[in-house]
Amino acid sequence: MEESPLPAQIGARLRRLRTASGRSLASVAQQLGISSSALSQIETGTMRPSVNRLVELVAVLGAPVSAIFDDLDLFAPDLDHAAGDVAEPVPGVLVTQPGEAAPAQLDQGVVYRRLSPAPLPGVDFFESIYPPGSASSADGAMLVHDGLESGYVRSGALTFEFTEGAVRLGAGGSLSFAASRPHRVVNQTAEVASAIWLTILPARGA
Repeated sequence: MEESPLPAQIGARLRRLRTASGRSLASVAQQLGISSSALSQIETGTMRPSVNRLVELVAVLGAPVSAIFDDLDLFAPDLDHAAGDVAEPVPGVLVTQPGEAAPAQLDQGVVYRRLSPAPLPGVDFFESIYPPGSASSADGAMLVHDGLESGYVRSGALTFEFTEGAVRLGAGGSLSFAASRPHRVVNQTAEVASAIWLTILPARGA
């Protein structure tokens, strides 16, 4: 299936993360098991990666998924230099109004939306929205990354697949697991489903 375009600002942020890490296009592509051309297309926004591929990419670059949503420092946001869609009505209090934070739409229409105005030290806090029949990877591949995942199904129903079995949760259900456990999220229903996630990230250099 042909990939859809990735929003240009997301691809640009991925490129900035890579260059800031000192990694070459070829070395990152080799670690991901894709061609340099494919990685270049992701960075220029002409190819939209799957959820799995996006998380793998930022993990290889040593960054949390939230890093693609804005240009603030990854682990210690600078409150004096917030992104354009973030206000500071009270000193030290960052605010994003409804509709101001741009989500990231990935393969199969899956959407990631950060739920904090700025990246939080050591955690990712976001919502994932899955259209009917969509999954975190189209080819059935499971995701593995650092940290501890805790998810809450906000609406609809989602199936969480693991190598040992699967767990189906409806609205109001929650689960927690080590992100190093291979996992995949699937919406097997005819309704849109969404989940809120809190990912606890390992300390830098741990």
